[in-house]
Amino acid sequence: MKTLLMSSLLSLALPAMAAGLEVRAPWAKATLPGQPVSGAYLELRADSAARLVKVDSPLAETVEIHEMKMDGGMMKMRALPALELPAGQTVTLKPGGLHIMLMQLKGPLKAGSKLPLTLHVEQDGKTRSVAVEADIRAMAAH
Repeated sequence: MKTLLMSSLLSLALPAMAAGLEVRAPWAKATLPGQPVSGAYLELRADSAARLVKVDSPLAETVEIHEMKMDGGMMKMRALPALELPAGQTVTLKPGGLHIMLMQLKGPLKAGSKLPLTLHVEQDGKTRSVAVEADIRAMAAH
């Protein structure tokens, strides 16, 4: 029983791993009732060149990979068709930069609960799905 408990606790502390892809520190912003959008953030590291081509969540009608950047003195946001994941480099999705945009939410995202995400990654000639659970944090927490 002790061994099972310790291995369960240890698995919670480790980053999510899929063959050739590491997902670290996934989290999303909590929302207010009626708020239709939120963002999700994480770190991705692929051991060979890969591309994040799509993200799904059962809690949102539409999920897109987005980029925010300054353009002519104005902050602009746009959807990306895919996100390149260079081999051996960590790609960080964070507020004010690359992120996952959750639109047409099916209900509020409550702090302390989990947001299920499915990442669709092209790597080594194959597309596979990676299930991730992001912690939902209060809006002021980053």
